[in-house]
Amino acid sequence: MVIELVEMTVKDGFEPFDKLRDCFNHPLINGISREQLIMEIVKPVLELIGSLGFLLYGMKLMSDGVQKSAGERLQRALSVMTGNRFISLLTGLFVTMIIQSSGATTVMVVTFVNAGLMTLTQSVGVVFGANIGTTITAWIVSIFGFNFNISQFAIPVFGAGYFLTIIKKGRYKNWAEAIMGFGMLFLGLSGLSDVFNPQQLGWLFNIHGTGFTAIFLGFIIGIIITALLHSSSAFSAIVITMAFNNLISWELAAAMTLGSNIGSTIDAILASLGTSADARRSALIHVLFNVLGTTVALIFFSSFLDLVIMLTPGHANSNIAIRISVLHTVFKVLSTLLLLPMQKYLVLFSQKIIRDDPKDKPKTYKLEFTELISKDSVTTHIIQVEKAISDMTDIVTDMFDKIQLGITKRNIDYIETYQESCAASEDYCDQMHEQITHYLIKCQKLQITEKQLNHISCMIQIVDELENMSDNCYATVMLIFRSIDKKMKFAQEDMERLLPYIELVRQFLQFIRININKQLSPEKLELATELEDGIDAFRKDLKKVARKRLENGADVKAELLYIDLVRRIENIGDNCFSISESLTNRV
Repeated sequence: MVIELVEMTVKDGFEPFDKLRDCFNHPLINGISREQLIMEIVKPVLELIGSLGFLLYGMKLMSDGVQKSAGERLQRALSVMTGNRFISLLTGLFVTMIIQSSGATTVMVVTFVNAGLMTLTQSVGVVFGANIGTTITAWIVSIFGFNFNISQFAIPVFGAGYFLTIIKKGRYKNWAEAIMGFGMLFLGLSGLSDVFNPQQLGWLFNIHGTGFTAIFLGFIIGIIITALLHSSSAFSAIVITMAFNNLISWELAAAMTLGSNIGSTIDAILASLGTSADARRSALIHVLFNVLGTTVALIFFSSFLDLVIMLTPGHANSNIAIRISVLHTVFKVLSTLLLLPMQKYLVLFSQKIIRDDPKDKPKTYKLEFTELISKDSVTTHIIQVEKAISDMTDIVTDMFDKIQLGITKRNIDYIETYQESCAASEDYCDQMHEQITHYLIKCQKLQITEKQLNHISCMIQIVDELENMSDNCYATVMLIFRSIDKKMKFAQEDMERLLPYIELVRQFLQFIRININKQLSPEKLELATELEDGIDAFRKDLKKVARKRLENGADVKAELLYIDLVRRIENIGDNCFSISESLTNRV
């Protein structure tokens, strides 16, 4: 009834709300009850909200299931990217096609650049590849969504996925969730297809404007809705459904699709807040890629659409759903071909816009936990923490090196050179311990597997041992400072006995440094046990010799400090062995 009234009052035009207003002002409205009119309007709107919910949650469930199953391997491959721009591009393309979210890939890239796992130059190729990879969802929708009754297909798929979670728990559970998400995605598409037809929401969405105003408004709508949904793929599915049901024109669908490319940058922007300069530059390059490519496409809008029609099988008579998917892919590929040779200049431009971080090392340590809608990936967080733990190990190793230097160079210059820096390093390790632990506790509150929970628990223990090790290193250096300040005398041979002892602990610390983020094999644990036993035996011999010197009348304060030095250094070895055990228990 509403449709008939609209057709009688408005023959052509763009503004949907003008149609609704005219509808309510029409004389025939008196023949319809208010309740009937409200239901005729509200019912399809509620169905639209429900269908959109199925679509978005299905995409999230599918993406999360894939990431839980294969995402860790994909993300670790992403974090060790080489500098070759084409390999970077292909990796970004492949990862995004698998997890079906360019936003998730870009957030990973920003996180890895911030953690120092990826350079700014490496990130550019990955960002370009991710933008091409995100077109896969549009192709899935256009190929499978409208060629048969997808509701009959979606429900059995969802049911099969659910029963698979019951029957095949373990490694198949996450894939089963991905299958359930796949079914929900098509169930949402089926609902959208039913809603977006002239008998339901035609009075609101029957928009066929082709002028500048219509195109510009469609472009803005694409930006806003995609930013709100945090998913260009979901918005592309909506646009394809509306166009397939002839509710929007081909030109308007193209404008909305181009706008969605700019709206999709919201995740990278949010992920870059509070990060390093290079991480913010990586997000900026992502924005530039979409803005520059969209600007060129809008300038040559008619020619661009002609090219897409020419490349689409069937040309002007082609399936409009397929045509929109071709448009999406052609736009991304042409933007990449245009901007990939300009990679160097994009990096230089981003460096001009965003200033370098202060060169002085910050006195405070901050590890920000970025939490974004539908983009949380435990593996991304874990990789970032592993880099932080590696950095903490480097700091502790540097502190230990000052012990060996102090034993061989016991003079006032040693105190003046290292007293302040040692105190700053110990304080910095305390801050890292606190920040990393809090970060890992937040990770435990996310949806994690038993394997990830075990990994996180092991990392908490390792960070705790590293902090204890920094305390022992600082305490040992302070003992050396005190011996120099009090002008304590030690026999040259006694100090020389300490050097092989310290060297053995240093070897153990280097062993930990090399294997800090790896699972130790039984053979490596056996090596760690041998190092621990060797340190314990050395410590007993040194303490025995010190006690004999005390019995023979040596200076009590000097010998007690010597014994304390031996004990503190042995504690560092104990810390190393505890970390070795944690690395062995890591699954």
